[in-house]
Amino acid sequence: MFKKTIIILACGALIAPVALAQTRAKHKTQKTTTTEQPITVTGTFLKLTSGEGSAASYQPFKTLVVREDRSNTPGSYVLNGPGHVVNRKGEVVQTAIKPGTRVRVFYVSAGDARIVDHVVID
Repeated sequence: MFKKTIIILACGALIAPVALAQTRAKHKTQKTTTTEQPITVTGTFLKLTSGEGSAASYQPFKTLVVREDRSNTPGSYVLNGPGHVVNRKGEVVQTAIKPGTRVRVFYVSAGDARIVDHVVID
């Protein structure tokens, strides 16, 4: 009987670790590494300039004519698309610019044309 008990305990000692063992995950975890690549940006630098004066009486379509304070000749500015016309507080103005209104025009020169970025009405 003592021999039987030892054999049963020995078999139990061999089987117990197998029965209680955890299974391992079958899929491996893959780590992906990324390397940053430099980006090259090409283009033309545009210089934003401003002009100050009063709106002229005649305004051709899509053009703002301003009698600049520095010269006697009026400067004309091309209005491509809906221009951003704002007051000093930065609020959008949707009415027409009346002749004689003090304006400050922020523009970019493109050849002979001056393309308006935004206009501030005093």
